[in-house]
Amino acid sequence: MMKKRTLMKIMAGVALSSAVALPAMAQDTTQIRMGYIADYFGTSMVAIASELDLWSKHGLDATLNVFTNGPIQVQALGAGSLDFAYIGPGALWLPASGQAKVIAINALGYTDRVIAQPGIESIEDLRGRRVAVPEGTSGDMLLRLALEEAGMTLDDIEPVFMDPSTIVAAMSSGQVDAAGIWYPFVETIRQRVPELGELAANEDFFPEIAFPSSFIVSDARADDEETIRKVNAVIKEALDFRLANTNEAVQITADFLGVPAEPLAVEAVQAYLPTSQELEELTADGTVAGWLDTLANLYVEFGRIEDPVPASEFYLGDFYIE
Repeated sequence: MMKKRTLMKIMAGVALSSAVALPAMAQDTTQIRMGYIADYFGTSMVAIASELDLWSKHGLDATLNVFTNGPIQVQALGAGSLDFAYIGPGALWLPASGQAKVIAINALGYTDRVIAQPGIESIEDLRGRRVAVPEGTSGDMLLRLALEEAGMTLDDIEPVFMDPSTIVAAMSSGQVDAAGIWYPFVETIRQRVPELGELAANEDFFPEIAFPSSFIVSDARADDEETIRKVNAVIKEALDFRLANTNEAVQITADFLGVPAEPLAVEAVQAYLPTSQELEELTADGTVAGWLDTLANLYVEFGRIEDPVPASEFYLGDFYIE
């Protein structure tokens, strides 16, 4: 039988080992601040990561902050109040102008639309009309592309820059004639304006132009390879779960946002979703960089930026592949 004194020594040793181990574990956990946007593709990754506890699994302690659009998040990155963020394709001009780095692709979105009040049947019919759009977003980009295809520019319409929730109210009340906006806001407006017209969609320009949403990192943390790899590990696992479990992913996201699942379910099918392995391969063969460079060059055409940074410099693809 083990003597009491021997047992006490063993227990003391175990306690000491645990006490020493605890600070080491704390050091291995990295604190990050992550931004997201309150729609399906802007939230589903962080919602799934939180539900499945992927943050702690990959050594992260994430503080999550909701935003209404990408440009505001990039401002927060630059101000040092955010480390990582989600942006749609409309905000890609910011990394392309050197204000952040892309670390991973989220999805190729088909969620944007140019919508119009009943009776307006074409982009040409928007000439001289009030068109609402959140400036610097994917809705803004789609509107400009649709106008360009029709031989028009923003000068041919009366653009009204609004945030998405204000656009819902303005379209519903007839204060504006049309809007460049995305799901689930499109579906919300459609429920209030049943005869709503649809004049353009992302898919009209695919595959010549892809609309990738992405995750970005602040320039201040762009050299933090270990943390970026941890974040990428979370993103990859969450993205693959989302693709394999669509219904569950929609419900997790709806619960996270505290909203009904139905509008998110409509939005969830408005995208092409590569697996993380496919995105690794598309990164390695240069396809992803091609998507990003194409969008950056469009921003030059639209007068948003003058001299874009090559995607090879603002997309940290090597970290994603590894």
